[in-house]
Amino acid sequence: MEDFSAALAISFGVIFVAELGDKSQLMALTFATRFKALPVLIGITVATSVVHLASVALGVGLGAALPTGWIALLAGVAFLGFAAWTLRGDKLTEEERRKADRTTRSAIIAVSIAFFLAELGDKTMLATITLATQHGWFGTWLGSTVGMVAADALAIAVGRILGRRLPERTIRYGASVLFAICGLWLLFDAIRQLT
Repeated sequence: MEDFSAALAISFGVIFVAELGDKSQLMALTFATRFKALPVLIGITVATSVVHLASVALGVGLGAALPTGWIALLAGVAFLGFAAWTLRGDKLTEEERRKADRTTRSAIIAVSIAFFLAELGDKTMLATITLATQHGWFGTWLGSTVGMVAADALAIAVGRILGRRLPERTIRYGASVLFAICGLWLLFDAIRQLT
């Protein structure tokens, strides 16, 4: 139970932070201007659940194949990469904005498809793979899914209440620093395991 709780808490925190200022949050805001919030959140949850389940399966497979010291080293480097990626920031392309603006018969299907495609290869998917190499699969999957949905729900709520964008620069810098701290922590742990 302790491993589940740790995996849940760590993956929730990491993915929540990774999602702040991400293009998926911008997509959530865009969809929320076209559809009601609940169908948007359901669509996000469906897509995130599927993508993160595949990510966890990949991460667990890697975790079984590689020694933990090397996994921690790769995870540390990956998190430093996520820090740089987050610092760089994300913007919606015109094609992604058009997909988010399209009205379809079912908002849930539209949001699910758009989020599924947007998340493939995204930093939250890669972070989930990395976390699954270190922690239990179910806690990682549940925490990463809930963390992403919570961050996107926050974007929708704040965007609808305030009617303006989140302070993107501050969020981007804060998330980048948190990723760097996690990366350095993992690197120190890897060095300890490998020596």
